[in-house]
Amino acid sequence: MAFFLKTKLWQTGALDWWAMIDGEDVYLGNREFPLPPEEGDEWLVRANGDRFKVIDGEIKLIGKEEAPEPWRTY
Repeated sequence: MAFFLKTKLWQTGALDWWAMIDGEDVYLGNREFPLPPEEGDEWLVRANGDRFKVIDGEIKLIGKEEAPEPWRTY
């Protein structure tokens, strides 16, 4: 996939998005991940509360928030 990003990223068979950021595999989310990722896009990973943004062609971790509570079914 060519998204014209400097960050190496890939998608698993489970449709999860991952990237190599600062030498570590980092989970970028599933449905939260913007397709195609463009300069200035920002998203929150619901599973862990990580907030990412595309800055100068790189995906950067810009913050950590409390993960949102999952949907209740009762």
